Amino acid sequence: MTISLSDVFSPEGLLASSIPGYRLRAQQLEMAERIAAAMAANSVLVAEAGTGTGKTYAYLVPALLSGGKVIVSTGTKNLQDQLFSRDIPTVCKALGSPVKVALLKGRANYVCHYHLERSLADGRFITREDASHASRIARFAKKTKTGDKADCGDVPESSTVWGMVTSTRENCLGQDCPSNKECFVLAARREALAADLVVVNHHLFFADVMLRDEGTAELLPACNTVIFDEAHQLPETASLFFGDNVSTAQVVDLARDANTEGLASARDCLDLPKLCGVVEKAAKDLRLTLPVEAARFSLAQLQERMGFDNGVVGLIRELDTFTALLETQAQRSEGLENCWRRAGELLAQLRHWQKGADADYVRWGETYTLSLQLNATPLVIAKIMQKQMSGHPRAWIFTSATLAVQRDFGHYCGEMGLEQAESAFWDSPFDYERQALLYAPSNLPDPNNYAYTEAVVKAAFPVLKASGGRAFFLCTSLRAMRRTHELLTEQLEDAGLDFPLLIQGEGSKNELLERFRRLGNAILVGSQSFWEGVDVRGEALSLVVIDKLPFAPPDDPVLSARIERMKNEGRNAFMDYQLPRAVINVKQGAGRLIRDETDRGVLMICDPRLISKPYGKRIWRSLPPMKRTRELNDVLVFFQEK
Repeated sequence: MTISLSDVFSPEGLLASSIPGYRLRAQQLEMAERIAAAMAANSVLVAEAGTGTGKTYAYLVPALLSGGKVIVSTGTKNLQDQLFSRDIPTVCKALGSPVKVALLKGRANYVCHYHLERSLADGRFITREDASHASRIARFAKKTKTGDKADCGDVPESSTVWGMVTSTRENCLGQDCPSNKECFVLAARREALAADLVVVNHHLFFADVMLRDEGTAELLPACNTVIFDEAHQLPETASLFFGDNVSTAQVVDLARDANTEGLASARDCLDLPKLCGVVEKAAKDLRLTLPVEAARFSLAQLQERMGFDNGVVGLIRELDTFTALLETQAQRSEGLENCWRRAGELLAQLRHWQKGADADYVRWGETYTLSLQLNATPLVIAKIMQKQMSGHPRAWIFTSATLAVQRDFGHYCGEMGLEQAESAFWDSPFDYERQALLYAPSNLPDPNNYAYTEAVVKAAFPVLKASGGRAFFLCTSLRAMRRTHELLTEQLEDAGLDFPLLIQGEGSKNELLERFRRLGNAILVGSQSFWEGVDVRGEALSLVVIDKLPFAPPDDPVLSARIERMKNEGRNAFMDYQLPRAVINVKQGAGRLIRDETDRGVLMICDPRLISKPYGKRIWRSLPPMKRTRELNDVLVFFQEK
């Protein structure tokens, strides 16, 4: 018997009879029908569905009924885990579906027997806590079926030991690994290849796509449909993967691994530990040519730094010597052969970055606390994306709550190379007129004013009092976030208000959210991490404050190169690129506020450009249809009403 979509979604259907509280939403059924049609026709569909549409079920039901192999790719590991552990089992049960489902993560999420054994034998743990974590992971590895570090509850995911007991694409020994038969990564891949529906994340999907170019992709060739949830993140992820990068951290890891392998298999090669030290020092010296704090640098800024060019030359020279020595030792063990191969690849990548003749890529650098990454990023991904989507006919579904600017998908489709795609838009079923208020305060200074953050906090404080805390304070920079936190600490103390004040970074994202929900009257000050992918239902979140319109800083090396290219093509980079991106980011931030039919709240956007600039209208018209005000009194009345 064939199950129809109306059998599944109707008020007396399969979902309603097996999921408590399920109610039919017309938008959800329409979306499921459009996705099913796209899957049947192997076509491309770009679909925006407002918060509350239930888009997860709208794509899972046709995916599970299709009879073909489906890949669902998410923007975050959180959503990936939620789909696999909660949403898919719920829908499978409702449909009585025997579909085989697999969860596949990047290899850094799985314990590696080889590296665990090496680390335990080497005993290179800096603290007692690290040694204790390693012992717990060893016990976990003996009893786990998956090897997924998310299942190892008594070692935090942030523990530095995970880096020592998992593999990377570079240091995996592949077929030569003595633990090949027990490998958790290979087991997860075998499961994925045998499954009808595979849940991955965007990073892993594009890593597999890049392997296709080398002829070793595993997932894509066999699948009939690819569904991207949180698809608004794809341009960023695709740029990252379609580009090239090489980091000093990779060189340091190589030097340390080669030293460990040398101690195990080539103790008589006395030059090896010496050269390991020389190469590690050259990598660290290159990092030290740039400031300590994390930052991004254009190629010109890198080359202005004293010692940078010489540092690259020096690292290439030492790596060249190191590669030649490793070649002489490679036959002595699989580990040393792997180190020789890695050294050759890193050397080629560094030389390629140094030469950098391709005008379609921008070269730049990014510093982290202990490393420097050198990047070459494509300025346009549309053609690369089109190439990846050509070939074997399959359906491609791109969905998110935020893809369009005033219902226009032109920006997204242009950037992603989806000119032939069909598009569809569904408003949220929530009653925003009744549930929400958009407040744009008057008399705030220009966002470039030195005292802007002080003015924002001053304007927001009476609103925070009226809402009884229960707020997200979303900032567009880490500096503004820290300053906002300082000012709120003072103001709350002066006013004698006992609202718990949380700040991004003082715990993991999940821990902070758990505390925020539990406290019930907290104020959470956050930056990029809390603008999207965060779901707080009920009264715990009744106010979202956005300090500034989230335009990417124009001095960002990739953005400035893209702007320059668009200007040279005679295009308006602000209207065609910067503004649409800002609109999508505002929609993401605003989307934190109303999460179900009973939520009520205020969205406060402080930036005066929302009203004073002609383009401001495009931003607020892209938001859900809330009542709007510039009067503080309207906000106070809204919070007094129940």
